Formats: sequence, structure tokens, C-alpha cells
Amino acid sequence: MSRIKNKLTVRTVETKKVQGYFADGGNLYLRITESLTKGWVFIYVRNGKRTEMGLGSVANMTLSEAREKAAELRKQLSNGIEPLTEKKQLENERRLQIAKAMTFRQCADAYINAHKSGWKNPKHIQQWQNTLAQYAFPVFGDFDVKTIDTALIIKCLEPIWETKNETAGRVRGRIESVLDWATVSKLRAGDNPAKWRGNLDKLLAKPSNIQKTAHHSALPFIEINSFIEQLRTQDGIAAKCLEFTILTAARTGESIGATWAEIDLNAKTWTIPADRMKADKEHKVPLTNQALKVLNEMAAIRFNDYVFPSTKKGLSNMAMLTLLKRMERTDITVHGFRSTFRDWAAETTAYPSEVVEMALAHTIKNQTEAAYRRGDLFEKRSRLMEAWARHCDTAVSTMDGSNVVLMHSAKTG
Repeated sequence: MSRIKNKLTVRTVETKKVQGYFADGGNLYLRITESLTKGWVFIYVRNGKRTEMGLGSVANMTLSEAREKAAELRKQLSNGIEPLTEKKQLENERRLQIAKAMTFRQCADAYINAHKSGWKNPKHIQQWQNTLAQYAFPVFGDFDVKTIDTALIIKCLEPIWETKNETAGRVRGRIESVLDWATVSKLRAGDNPAKWRGNLDKLLAKPSNIQKTAHHSALPFIEINSFIEQLRTQDGIAAKCLEFTILTAARTGESIGATWAEIDLNAKTWTIPADRMKADKEHKVPLTNQALKVLNEMAAIRFNDYVFPSTKKGLSNMAMLTLLKRMERTDITVHGFRSTFRDWAAETTAYPSEVVEMALAHTIKNQTEAAYRRGDLFEKRSRLMEAWARHCDTAVSTMDGSNVVLMHSAKTG
């Protein structure tokens, strides 16, 4: 085999129209088939065996590129590597990697499936699915998980980092968990680009610097009676739902999702199951006469399992907000009525704070207090809610029309 290299010219390669092998030197040949198709081959002898290795067609590889490839293969030979065996091994590895490759979306689904049995309830699973689908998947959901880098994480989080920081923090944590799963599953390698400390904390503002307590616009408790009076002039299920929400100090989702199975009119209770509560704990709500009046009105028009029904299920999240806009009360929010209730209880009653907090179904953060308080303070909460209902029905004013604060006595026994 001739050691002279670069025998061929570009013109020769273009114009040659004879079947056969034409040496360029250095193990590189131009091969022309019977149909005059042209390609490059690398021919070598190893352990007495002649091997012909295709490099590609002339249409896809120039003469200079073919020479560079031949030089690489000669170097492999000099290092004791058999080029064709090496090529097949690399191809098999590439195919294996393709077979093993998973997108971020696939990894997220696998992570959720692996952990859902240990999560508290279906709502937790849905929250994971929804947040990733809304914020992560549109950016890199269909990318191979091994290609996810810090730049993609920033692209996902930056648009909501300051406006929805609490949500963004959850999204970041969930992405980090999915990528950790992928690393342990050997689908990616290296540091986790979604980790906070020593990574994203250098690129994004600290949550403590940008998170501000979201005080939902609340109606002053002194004005609740006039608002209730105006509310009762409104037609529609949303108005009934809002009045019920105010009287029970409930969250929007708890009210619009209320079903008749949760209501016991005889016992005057509304028992909200754990899977519909923010704290994942069943909450028993005492029902005042005013709240029962709303329920009786809804029972008269009942047409599905929801207390406050729409066409097929409960009201939408926007129903009561739309009602407030129609009432030209864009200065307040539905959730803000919980603050109205809390302000009223704190400033005008002697009920202990734990009774008020339990009426609002807040989690007890003090673990020692939580351990000692085993009951649900239902009787005390019943009296508290009766006082609240009376306040909602009572016009509060002085002789000159100015506001006053009424002190309701609380029986703490």
C-alpha cells in the first residue's frame, strides 16, 4: 500500500467516472461504484486481515475532510485501536444513550409516580403536575434531561421570580427534585442547575428581599353590615356563595367546592374533608342561623351535588370576584373578608386568638401549643361565629353617623 499521500485532486474527484478504487494515499481511497456513486473508504490491514471502512459519500464530505478523517484513523491504528471496532462501539453507545434518554417532562412524570404513594392526598400530586406544566414544561419540558442547564432554569424562573415569588420557589424546588432523580437514575451528570445555595442564589434576588406579605384588600369590619345589605340585593348563586363565605370565614376554594354531603343541617355543621383544606386536616364549621338561611335557599334550587352549583359542578374561582366588580367593589377581594373577620374578632371581642385562628382553619405553628390543644374548640367557635353573624346583621353608627366599635362579650368557659 503506497505511503504517498494527496494523490487525488478536487477536480479528479469531481470528474472521475470510472468504476473502481482510486488511492489518495495514507489508506484513503475514492470508491466509485458501478452506478458511478462516489464515496470515501479507509482501507487497512490488521493482524493479516484487510478491512474496508466507509467514511461517507463525496456529496457529504470534501476531499480535505476525508483526509482529516483518515489522519484520525491512522492515529488510532498507531495507538493500537482497531478503527472499525471502535466505530461500532461508539455507535452502540450512542444508540444506548438515545434509548436511555428521557425528556424533563418524562422524568417529572416518573418522579411523581415514584413518590405519589407517600404524598398526603391527590391535591399534592395535582399541584406538582400543574406547576411544572405551567412554568417548566413550556421552557424545557421536551428537552433531554441531560441538557437542562442553569440558563434554562433562569429562563423558566425569572419571569415569575419577583411577581410570584412563593410560586417560583416551589417550582424551583420541584425542578431540583426531578433533576436529582434524573442524576441518581444516571440520566444526567454534574451539579444540579436548579439548586439554590451556591448557584441560583448568585443570580436571583433573595426571596426574603422581594417577598412581601400579600395582604388581600379587606373591607373594614365597621362597614360589613352595609356591604351585606348591598350583597343581599344581588341576584345569582355567586351572591349567595359570597354571603356564605363571609359568614363562615371560609376560603374561596372551600366554599365553591362545598357539596351537600358535607352539610348537616340538623347538626348545623359543615365538615370540610382534609383533601379540600389548605392544612390537609378536616375542618368542622359551625353554621349560624344566617348561614343556614343561605343553605336553605340553595337547597330549594338544588340541581347537582354542589351547594353553589354552576352548569356541571361548583362555581368557578372567578365567580365571586366578578360579582365584586359588578358591585363596583374592586377595592376589596373575597379572601380579604377573612382579614375583616380577624380584625373584628381581635378589636371588638375577648375571644382568645387560638379560637379565632381555629375558626380560620390556620395551622398551629407552635408545636408545643399544638401538642396540648387536642380539641377543635367547636363550642367556643360556635359562639364566636354567632357573634360575627350578629355583627354582620347590625348597623354600627353613633348619633352623628360616625363609626363606633362594639365589644362582644365572649364566654370562655
